[in-house]
Amino acid sequence: MTTDQERVPAVAPTGKRAERSRQAIVSAAREAFVRNGFDIGMDAIAASAGVSKVTVYNHFKSKQDLFSEVIGEAMDEAHATLADVRADLADSEDTREALIRIAWAMINTANDPSRLGLRNVVTAELHRFPELGDAWQQRGPARSAANLAGALQDLCDRGQLAIPDPEVAVIQFFGLTVYPHLIMGSFGSSIDPDLTDRLIRDGVDMFLSHYRPERSGADSV
Repeated sequence: MTTDQERVPAVAPTGKRAERSRQAIVSAAREAFVRNGFDIGMDAIAASAGVSKVTVYNHFKSKQDLFSEVIGEAMDEAHATLADVRADLADSEDTREALIRIAWAMINTANDPSRLGLRNVVTAELHRFPELGDAWQQRGPARSAANLAGALQDLCDRGQLAIPDPEVAVIQFFGLTVYPHLIMGSFGSSIDPDLTDRLIRDGVDMFLSHYRPERSGADSV
């Protein structure tokens, strides 16, 4: 007997009609997971998407598989935003303003209610389905860290920053700007825009005080 958690894998259908059905399923599932948590049934998701339960399973072999795709789509949107900001800053000479804009982009995507809801679902279900945490980590924080590392490297390549350990620098930047919002969001709260702006600007100033090239040169004397 097939359950919501497990099904014999099938070859996913292809074509424009199949892609429309697949996108409808993912969109309906995203809303359902945020609203009702992971225990929502696949039949309810199918009904919301306007397809049969069989169609859902033709595209996704399990509810975990569908949830992973929902995570991936949500994170792809966030990463696209940061990529756009990074491209816009390609010729920026104002390092401080560049970092402030990067921080705002990451915070705005992190504070999106849908992504916050999905993250809270993952947190609530880790004890039952640790693979959901793995999917979130790989599609979300790991890619965000890689994107931020790329943006910081752009600034290093232009001589605007001097970062000897990019892995540490990425964690420090997140800690100074983004992490407070993730913590507050996990409790259903938020930081108001005025305080957010002050935290970002002070956090960026602390980051720059450590990684400006002038500091690197002074230390080498």
